[in-house]
Amino acid sequence: MEWLPELSLPFLVAVTVILLATSWFISKKPSKTRTASNRLPPGPWKLPIIGNLHQLIVGSQPAHRRLQELSRQYGPVMQLQLGELHHVVVSSAEAARDVLKTHDTALASRPYVLAADVIFNGRKAIAFTPNGPYWRQMRKICMMELLSDKRVLSYRSVREDELSGNMVRRIHKMTSTTTHPRVNLGEILFWASNRVIARSAFGTIQENTTESFMAMVNSISDVLGGMTVSDLYPSVKFLPTLTGFRSKLNRLHREADVLLDAKINEHLARRAVAGKDQAAPVYIVDVLLDLQANCTDLESPLTNDNIKAVVTELILGGSANPSNTTEWTMSELMRNPRVMQKAQEEVRQAFHGKGRVEEEGLDKLKYMNAVINESLRLHPDGPLLAPREGQQDVVVGGYLVPAGTKVMVNAWAIGRDSRYWDDPETFYPERFTMNCSKDYKGRDFQFIPFGSGRRMCAGISFGLATVKLGLANLLYHFDWKLPTGMKPEDLDMSERFGLAVRRNCQLCLIPFPYKTESS
Repeated sequence: MEWLPELSLPFLVAVTVILLATSWFISKKPSKTRTASNRLPPGPWKLPIIGNLHQLIVGSQPAHRRLQELSRQYGPVMQLQLGELHHVVVSSAEAARDVLKTHDTALASRPYVLAADVIFNGRKAIAFTPNGPYWRQMRKICMMELLSDKRVLSYRSVREDELSGNMVRRIHKMTSTTTHPRVNLGEILFWASNRVIARSAFGTIQENTTESFMAMVNSISDVLGGMTVSDLYPSVKFLPTLTGFRSKLNRLHREADVLLDAKINEHLARRAVAGKDQAAPVYIVDVLLDLQANCTDLESPLTNDNIKAVVTELILGGSANPSNTTEWTMSELMRNPRVMQKAQEEVRQAFHGKGRVEEEGLDKLKYMNAVINESLRLHPDGPLLAPREGQQDVVVGGYLVPAGTKVMVNAWAIGRDSRYWDDPETFYPERFTMNCSKDYKGRDFQFIPFGSGRRMCAGISFGLATVKLGLANLLYHFDWKLPTGMKPEDLDMSERFGLAVRRNCQLCLIPFPYKTESS
């Protein structure tokens, strides 16, 4: 959760005046007397109307860093009032276990987000969808049909074509145009990841379509990447119109609809021609269209709007998250030449003489995979796991969390907590190779970059397959240098807001092609 530009202090002051002047703010019910057995979590002092917003938006720190500071003062289970809404922020592994495992069912729903409601056709995708029969159906389809290990493996040729082929050739072409060219690595990784997920969804993709999908991902990520004033004051129905936010969402939704309708219609036309002779569905949209046409026992029949919502969400996650993780990993490697050299030696030895990186064998690269784990520990894509909403009262860390409370887990803070990690701010992949039992699969609550429980990220296998192959290619084919005059410690590691926390500054590096025996 980050704050979009409309949540500036002057804007909040203006909204406060409007709320007071029009009496739209709903008075809170008298608080009940709390005993030792049902006490609410502690939290910082708050102001009327805006609650604790002023303590999060003042200054340049991202929300997850500011919340870490506040948790050090008020404890690992802390309550905040943000506008009209009550939140509980969890910043310890023990409390995270309560949220993600002990009370997984009671805290399985999602709070209402206007942007998700508009973009995903009434929250008809998966990640932002409230708990209920529809979400359970779509989660099952996603896990068993769209992103199962078998299905992810079936896209291996797409990944190798894009990452071992097109991405490497693109960087090589850039190195041949000028002497010591600087390349925007984040831009290249985003382009490659977008093509991987788009081809997995639709099959063939033209370059102009790639550009359209990239623009769609950037625009939608921006509106989904923050909590807006419209969400903080849901009782004030005119706010989305007043701020212009609703019209922006409607425009983005129309643009995405045109793009997705065109691709779906292509596949429908192809299926109509093939008739009964059509082959088993291969690509994501064909799997969904096959379920729509032939699966009669679905509790909620799939409409084209449902399909577009799911595909939009998959393209968002499959583009931004893998490229973001790979970019942060390369950033840490550039700051740590010892680790870079060790990782490159492992990859080059594994593919010695082949001249090409293949997926088979990547899981055996223990050190490279430890590098990825360490990057995920320090730079989880979602530093604050997607908020959950309580459907009944629960106890977290010894404190009462009433039904209707929004619960956030600060995975970023937990990953940097000295109670669980030695020297937590240091990038040290060896911590994952020395008999370390921690992994990212949701069982170890000290390390939860993808969450845990029934709301855990469904696209882990797909995303990490893209990250591993992309990173291995960068390490195998190129030696990387910082721009002239820059030292490793000079590399800016500040963060920028969005659906995933990205680098604030572009990662521009100089690639030097590595001469292999087959070159």
